[in-house]
Amino acid sequence: GVGSFTPQDVALLDEVADTILPETKTPGAKAAQTGAFMALMVTDTYAERDRGVFRDGMRKLEEASFMALPQERRLATLEQLDREQKAYMDARHGDDTPPHFFRMMKELALLGYFTSEIGCTQAQRYVEAPGRYDPCVPYTPGDPAWAAHA
Repeated sequence: GVGSFTPQDVALLDEVADTILPETKTPGAKAAQTGAFMALMVTDTYAERDRGVFRDGMRKLEEASFMALPQERRLATLEQLDREQKAYMDARHGDDTPPHFFRMMKELALLGYFTSEIGCTQAQRYVEAPGRYDPCVPYTPGDPAWAAHA
């Protein structure tokens, strides 16, 4: 399960992740069920303090009516939050300061998407391991990155 996260919570996280990683030529984060992954990771691996910070951040997005915003306003909202978290994280003193909620959301969205089946097999090129060792693979700018093996 996803701990104390409701289906509405997971839907919000799906939309946040999908705004960061929208559908392009490949399915986006929502199709990869990234919201449920994010909820599970927060529930199972975050310290209580960080879970609280994450929850407060979700509340801020709800208060900003994130779900009701059109796509371009969602993107602008998250870009603003990304600037805020960057400034906040750069100014942090020591490890006792909790991370910014949007830093957590962004990291979980990326981790969830790129470790999902869609992210591994469609957004990135994937070769079943073990493949042959190839020290010099030709790269054309614009090609997707290779998926790391779990």
